[in-house]
Amino acid sequence: MTTAFDPIVLGGKPLTSRIAMAPMTRSRAHGPGAEPTELMATYYAQRAGAGLIVTEGIQPSPVGQGYPDTPGLHTAGQVAAWRTVTDAVHREGGVIFAQLMHTGRIGHPSLLPDGLVPVAPSAVAAKGQVFTHEGPKDYVTPEELSEAEIRQTVADFADAAARAVEAGFDGVEIHGANGYLVHQFLAPNTNLRTDAWGGDTEGRIRFAVEVVTAVAEAIGGHRVGLRISPGNPYNDIAEADPAEVYQVYEALIGRLTGLDLAYLHLLEGPDRDLTARLRKAWPGTFVLNPFTHPAVTGPEALELVEDGSADMIAYGALFLANPDLPARLAVGGPFNTPDPATFYGGDHRGYTDYPALGA
Repeated sequence: MTTAFDPIVLGGKPLTSRIAMAPMTRSRAHGPGAEPTELMATYYAQRAGAGLIVTEGIQPSPVGQGYPDTPGLHTAGQVAAWRTVTDAVHREGGVIFAQLMHTGRIGHPSLLPDGLVPVAPSAVAAKGQVFTHEGPKDYVTPEELSEAEIRQTVADFADAAARAVEAGFDGVEIHGANGYLVHQFLAPNTNLRTDAWGGDTEGRIRFAVEVVTAVAEAIGGHRVGLRISPGNPYNDIAEADPAEVYQVYEALIGRLTGLDLAYLHLLEGPDRDLTARLRKAWPGTFVLNPFTHPAVTGPEALELVEDGSADMIAYGALFLANPDLPARLAVGGPFNTPDPATFYGGDHRGYTDYPALGA
């Protein structure tokens, strides 16, 4: 029987276990020009015992930033700063992928440079507010991307992926989940286009397909993962029809299977049947961030590897609070409790000061 503690080869890269650290925004890129810091290098190196680390979301272009103090991968300075992070992780024997995240309509002009405003497939504002340095602000109506701007955005993802490899990352994960730009093209309430980038299923999946294809062409499909969250209402996404959800995501998976990607990463919703159908449809490595709301993902999720539901399990908040999580899972705990008050922004507190076993 395969267990979560068994090794696995991911895109040609040997991993020590099937336990992944899920991407988590921490908003601590306090360096100049949205550059990662030495503190961030310490944070990731502490968690190098993961089979795979997927970083926090990294904007592939200036307009892709949706939150304060999130890092980028679109300048030479950012590449050099990320190299300190990847070197630190590799010294500890870890494997690390950069998550490329364009937030699309989720953001605010006050977070963007040079008079930029958030962009999206259609000019539809999200309900709710985003946190800024000046406090919470209502989401604005985004600018609808033109055909040329869409193609430039695809190129931005590919360029950022190439910079990720230059910075020492072992690969990249495209963030196609949680209501951000790629997901906005997939969802019917955020993509109202009637051109080739919207409308029917083929139109709605086109942006995701072209982004993943361009990134795979830039750095090799074996270095590329994709994260999806079908039916997830986060960030005012509406994908309410289960049959339509499966149709769209099955079509997306079908268009990507020939690229020999490193993995598909599913942020699961409450529909475990959908998980099983997507697992069956995807021919490669299947990474599962299981639905456990309102609780954090715990040791019981390890059984999902044993029963074949997934090839790898991604842990979020529990990895945040337990830098040596695989070791703790192996012995059944104990586990540090995550502190939500320090999740976003701040200093080392609630970031690099969670103790390891025996500390």
